[in-house]
Amino acid sequence: MTKPFSGSGSVAMDDYLEQILHLIEEKGYARAVDISNNLGISQASVTNMLQKLDGEGLVHHEKYRGTVLTEEGQRIARAIIERHETLTRFLRLFGLEEDTIYRDVEGMEHHVSRPTLGVIRAVADALEGNGVFLEEVKRKIDLKALK
Repeated sequence: MTKPFSGSGSVAMDDYLEQILHLIEEKGYARAVDISNNLGISQASVTNMLQKLDGEGLVHHEKYRGTVLTEEGQRIARAIIERHETLTRFLRLFGLEEDTIYRDVEGMEHHVSRPTLGVIRAVADALEGNGVFLEEVKRKIDLKALK
């Protein structure tokens, strides 16, 4: 498994941290059953990963009580979400289909380095600020030929 740049140790750990943060923001808490349902993974596998994350100091997990992120876990989860949002925003500029964007971002978000993400963010900002240039770039991309 490729180690992500977030510092959590694995792509799977990143997915869990991201999911835990989303659940806490949505519901105020994160339970293993909710994580299991959202990720499509068995509850036993979720419990094992939560114990691992607890051991890594990224969450506090109490059986039957729920899971909260530690400060470090929250920092990593927010970085994962910011990376996801930056990549999504960049690809949307070019009118790609949402399903394509989702699949591509899921593949890229765990492997893009901080410097590359900074470049993508800067290019997205520049393109958003210059509609004429964005349209010029879009004209050079033949999305139909890329399908």
